Amino acid sequence: MLVALRRWWPLVALLTLAFNLRPVAVSVGPVLQEISRDIGLSGTSAGLLTSLPTLCFAAFGALAPGFARRVGAHTAIALSLAALVLGQAARLLTSSSVAFLGLSVLALGGMAVANVLLPSLVREHYPHRVGLATALYSLTMTIGVTLASSVTVPLAHALGGWRASLTAGVIAAAVALACWLPLARHRPAPHHGDIRHVSLRMIARTKLGWALAIMFGCQSAQAYTIFGWLPSVYRSAGMDEVNAGLMLGIATGVGIIPSFLIPAYVARTRNPSILFLSIVACLAAGYLGLMLDPLGFPALWALLLALGTASFPLLLALFGTRARTPTATAALSGFAQSVGYSLASLGPLSFGLLHTVTGGWTVPISVQLSLTVPMVIAGLYACRPQVVEDQLPA
Repeated sequence: MLVALRRWWPLVALLTLAFNLRPVAVSVGPVLQEISRDIGLSGTSAGLLTSLPTLCFAAFGALAPGFARRVGAHTAIALSLAALVLGQAARLLTSSSVAFLGLSVLALGGMAVANVLLPSLVREHYPHRVGLATALYSLTMTIGVTLASSVTVPLAHALGGWRASLTAGVIAAAVALACWLPLARHRPAPHHGDIRHVSLRMIARTKLGWALAIMFGCQSAQAYTIFGWLPSVYRSAGMDEVNAGLMLGIATGVGIIPSFLIPAYVARTRNPSILFLSIVACLAAGYLGLMLDPLGFPALWALLLALGTASFPLLLALFGTRARTPTATAALSGFAQSVGYSLASLGPLSFGLLHTVTGGWTVPISVQLSLTVPMVIAGLYACRPQVVEDQLPA
């Protein structure tokens, strides 16, 4: 019994961690107007708050591998979860907009560090079950983001306001921290062939690192644009608020199924290029339908866009299978996500700017379609059977 618990407890800790890697980023959006009114956020500050997730992913993600080398990956995760709990809890107690933004950075920074290190810990604890473990944490992560985006407003109505509603995120993060504490002192045994100092600079000199970074950036730009702007596109076409929100629910909720199936498939497939091209084809078809006839088959367009953002679990699986060791996995994940999220932050911003300038959605959607070109080029290279250690400088 004790042996079985020791074997599977890391998976429990990994899954509770994965559940918390998106809610703090998406739960603010549904109650942003109420938050802005209560703490005095200006329009500029509110815009900054919605941009913080990608900015923190880029900045703190780049620091994660070095931080893990200094204190140990398991200790780094525990500290990250502590920051996530503290940042979320403390910002519910403040009425200052500046403090709220600063504490949001603390929480998002913790989330960003854990987000980068998670693939390396999957390889650390389950080196022979990378596909299954990645599938399970990808599924859990998708459930977390779906719940956060769908229940925040109902909880606010039921509990009496946004502060009580966002308490759910504090509780979930505290549970993850409690599950992680038994692992905090874990020190992994040396891995055969493990390179102890794989820096982001070394990854930056590899073609695979850049391919994954570009692929990740294009994918994230698509996803955050869809999550942020899809209801507005439908409402501009004449759809009511409730149904527009339902379309967003389809675009996020449908991802639960592929988030489990895709990583397991990628781990068993030397070159998942056909799957990747099918995903991009769904994305392009969804955009075309949304642009040409948004109310013709609105649920179909939302479904296709949901399938089109399924390149995210594919990327998670590639992080775990395109490196041999946890050290290189962490560096590869850190580089791809920090560069990728820097690129991704331009997606929602440019989409809204182009809509303001043109007064319509054709040009912004066309730009999103054009992003599939570099995404395909980079993705086809990243899907080739290869590992980053073979490209590291001597």
